[in-house]
Amino acid sequence: MTTLVRVLRDSEDATLHRDILKGMSDGLKGRRTVPMPAGWNEVVAKLAKSPDSTVRQLSQTLSVTFGSTSALTALREQLLDQKADTAARASALDALLNSKDPSLAPSLQRLLGDEALRSQAVRALASYDDAWTPWLLLAVYKQFNPAEQRDALATLASRPVYARVLVGALEQKTVAARDLTAETVRQIRNLNQKDLNAKLDDLWGAMRETAADKQKEIERYTTIYKAGYSTPGDAGRGRVVFTKICAQCHALFEVGGKVGPDLTGSARADLDYILQNMVDPNAVIPNDYRASTVEMKDERSLMGILKQQDDRAVTILTATETNTLPRAEIKSIRQSEISMMPEGLLTPLTEQEVRDLIFYLRSPGQVPLPKGQ
Repeated sequence: MTTLVRVLRDSEDATLHRDILKGMSDGLKGRRTVPMPAGWNEVVAKLAKSPDSTVRQLSQTLSVTFGSTSALTALREQLLDQKADTAARASALDALLNSKDPSLAPSLQRLLGDEALRSQAVRALASYDDAWTPWLLLAVYKQFNPAEQRDALATLASRPVYARVLVGALEQKTVAARDLTAETVRQIRNLNQKDLNAKLDDLWGAMRETAADKQKEIERYTTIYKAGYSTPGDAGRGRVVFTKICAQCHALFEVGGKVGPDLTGSARADLDYILQNMVDPNAVIPNDYRASTVEMKDERSLMGILKQQDDRAVTILTATETNTLPRAEIKSIRQSEISMMPEGLLTPLTEQEVRDLIFYLRSPGQVPLPKGQ
């Protein structure tokens, strides 16, 4: 590290500066604090005047990792400055999150009214155990767009305390039960709170446990689909449903996430194949898509696919984001025998939504979204 600092000090090459700083940043990922290397204060003063914005941002971010209180203060100010460049503010937020700034939660809550950084703030709030967070999220929930609502529900399902407030909102009908995807419900169930699980059975629906139950579900959905006759659904409307419950993890026609397999080349024309995979996703599970649960010492729970781990950090890919977690903050990691794709995917849908979704999944090519979507 000292050698790299010396090179940064002696070189005037901004490209070299950027490459070295990126390498240092990648090497320290997952570490909250690191002793400041000799000569760093001199170097960071020089790099603050760099014409390369990436160099300026990375040097400031590393200063926080090295325990600089002045850098921490500067990043907090930049984050809340609505006149500042959005990319710079987003970078400041990443740096503050990586350092687990203990005073960040109130700032994140303030950002719920800031369209530029709202999505990032909603996801980041899951990292902090703050009593105000679930109430503030629910207060503005209906003002969010669909993607922000999904992120809010994921954050609310990340901790037992938050999930209790969310389930209370379901009981009061201030949040519609059908807003919860199967992924959100599984995350809440994964918190292992018996009272919450019982309420979810009543408010959202119970999971089908046996092979016989699942076969009956497949037969029921086959009947629902065929009840639409020769044109059972609308592919455009089906794409809207796909975006809501599938696209976070799966891509179709080059649109969607990369947590699960790309569906474009699968046997989508086969109705039985589609329903088998949607109703009983745990029948055959490739190792690359087995879910793992990471329990943090601060009671946060994450479910996703482990992408990388060593003695310092663990990287997990969830349905909403990629998290690099310090090993020292992890309580336990459990790899399950279930797929990342949750059961009950079709439960919150109406019969017509089921038909529309399957019709879209079986379509030979991409279709436009309906107007206004």
